Amino acid sequence: MKTSKPQPHVQNHKDGSLWARGQTLDGLATGYWEWFRKDGTRLRSGYFEAGAQVGKWTTYDKKGDVYKVTIMKPRQKP
Repeated sequence: MKTSKPQPHVQNHKDGSLWARGQTLDGLATGYWEWFRKDGTRLRSGYFEAGAQVGKWTTYDKKGDVYKVTIMKPRQKP
């Protein structure tokens, strides 16, 4: 069933702490997403379009400071 509105999506580590949050549209990741370490510090963040990573993705160190930024290249269309 196709939806026209993004749905919130949350995943947890086995211990119940937040692991990832974002949204899906028709079962695919879309929009802004974040991943977290078990201690709650942000690990990575970036954007999806139709399940594909797009644009600028940021990786954070254990203190939560920016470690590196990666620019994702667009998918090649067949």
